[in-house]
Amino acid sequence: MKDRESLKLLTECRICPRNCGIDRYQETGVCGQGAGIQAARASLHMWEEPCISGERGSGTVFFTGCSMGCVFCQNRTISGRSQERIRSSHSSDTSVEVSNERLADIFLQLQEQGAHNINLVTPTHFIPQIAIAIDKAKQQKLNIPVVYNTSSYEKTESLKQLYGLIDIYLPDLKFMDPVLSQKYAKAQDYFQYASDAIEEMVRQIPRAAFDEEGMMEKGVIVRHMMLPDCYQDSKNVIRYLYERYHNQIYISIMNQYTPMPGLEDYPELKRRIGKREYDRLIDFALKLGVENGFIQEGNTALESFIPEFNGEGIRDKGNV
Repeated sequence: MKDRESLKLLTECRICPRNCGIDRYQETGVCGQGAGIQAARASLHMWEEPCISGERGSGTVFFTGCSMGCVFCQNRTISGRSQERIRSSHSSDTSVEVSNERLADIFLQLQEQGAHNINLVTPTHFIPQIAIAIDKAKQQKLNIPVVYNTSSYEKTESLKQLYGLIDIYLPDLKFMDPVLSQKYAKAQDYFQYASDAIEEMVRQIPRAAFDEEGMMEKGVIVRHMMLPDCYQDSKNVIRYLYERYHNQIYISIMNQYTPMPGLEDYPELKRRIGKREYDRLIDFALKLGVENGFIQEGNTALESFIPEFNGEGIRDKGNV
């Protein structure tokens, strides 16, 4: 009964802050997705924070569609252009529709491959279905942590459906400035929703825990990817996170921004982050007092870090 009630949310979808109200059983929402779960890759991934990837890799499941729609998105081939509110399918030829049962099987297969955790990438618009799949997988002996990897453009009432199912929250905090979030993601209200969402995540998981190998078992890691010419906003983001949560959370400051094609209207985004400007931001965080943090070293802004979305790990004999 509970599963049916949660799936009813898709008939007038208001799961994310876009509040499109679309019946996703009949057409696609602003996220570009209908009621069926679409995913483009499930595999062991080595490029997350060390306490997430470890030595064996994080069991990532990349979902298709997105409620955010950033102009600089590195996963644009599967995320779609939701910022333009195009209500048509954005699934690529490599995206596969899977049932709740099949998604639960995928989680278990990743566990069998040695994944340190299950890492749900861009899951927001599939929250009701994912909650059902996690519950099914846990009943079948899924016993590794589940990571919720999100843009943070979330509604707290939707996140509450995940209470007790998620072990690690891995949210972004992309912007504080509403001018920037409107310009780059058509989401002027981004910080309002994202800050509330992170607060709900910390409420659900108030303390971090690690195993004897240093792998995170519980906790919240907030990511911030530095963008070109956005140094002041990056400072404001880090200051907000530290002053609000101090060392209750971990802060991951990222330099991996990679310019993608199609940025003709955003010339300021057509360059990578320089070492000097990134080091300046790290120095600011250290002087502020940030202790629980992650930084990226070396040349991380490479297209090779972007996975190939070819349906790997998603297809089974019934949907090859």
